[in-house]
Amino acid sequence: MTITSPTKVPGTVLPAHTAHRAPKRPSRFKPGAGQQLKGGPFAYIALTVVGIGSLLPLYWTLVAASHTQDEVLASTPPFLPGGRLFHNLEAAWDQAHLGKAILNSFIVSSCITVATLFFCTLAGYAFAKMRFRGRGALMTGVIATLTIPPQLSVVPLFMMMADLGWGGNLESVIFPTLVSAFGVFFMRQYLIEALPYELIEAAKIDGANNFRIVLSVVLPVARPAMMVLGMLTFVQAWNDFFWPYLALNQQNPTLQVALGQLKASYTPDESIVMAGALISTLPLLVVFVVFGKQIVGGIMSGAVKG
Repeated sequence: MTITSPTKVPGTVLPAHTAHRAPKRPSRFKPGAGQQLKGGPFAYIALTVVGIGSLLPLYWTLVAASHTQDEVLASTPPFLPGGRLFHNLEAAWDQAHLGKAILNSFIVSSCITVATLFFCTLAGYAFAKMRFRGRGALMTGVIATLTIPPQLSVVPLFMMMADLGWGGNLESVIFPTLVSAFGVFFMRQYLIEALPYELIEAAKIDGANNFRIVLSVVLPVARPAMMVLGMLTFVQAWNDFFWPYLALNQQNPTLQVALGQLKASYTPDESIVMAGALISTLPLLVVFVVFGKQIVGGIMSGAVKG
């Protein structure tokens, strides 16, 4: 007796064991969540080149700060650190009065960072999830301010600070930068995707007011973006030179303004200048080492959803 394969009748479905199955395409990855691609030799070479290129300026600053000016400006500059590092650091500290300058920079950068995170998060939440008249026009106006060169506002801003009596004081550097258009746009874009309306509605049903919603719902959700924005704002405020140079005086400078005094002489000592630049870089490295894990974790938790 001959066994024949079943014939498919229109309108019927063949059993699972007799239905035709397409061959499975071989997968390059093993099943499971959190897959990571394995880097080849080219990836390691590229990462090594990028890492060396990123660390080379810092290394050269260390080398130049540990030698004399003649050695730094020689036709064949040194490639290894020397023995005058602490001598040059002490000279830069005394000549530019960096103790007060570092304290002023820390006060300015911290105040600007905290205020920027607070105001930009509130404004970003309002533009992202709240409905009110003129929301689109206001957001367009905020974004339009990014196209205005900051040099155009220097004269009226300087006159405003003089009228308020803040000339030469840290208030003249802090208050004009308490909020940034980039920060508002950044937080708005993040909260549009990361904060669902269901959480807000659930909080309202539980009787929470707007302040409670921001404190208990918005801030925990916005924490990853706030870490990134805080890092960018602190670094920008710490390295800012143009406006503090105009608003402050030599008796009450920030760190970058004080470092400018090292270059003010007719023949500045380049090794001492590099020592001052190394001092200005160290606090940023400490901040990144202390908060680097939280910053990277915030970036990854904001980038990976599931």
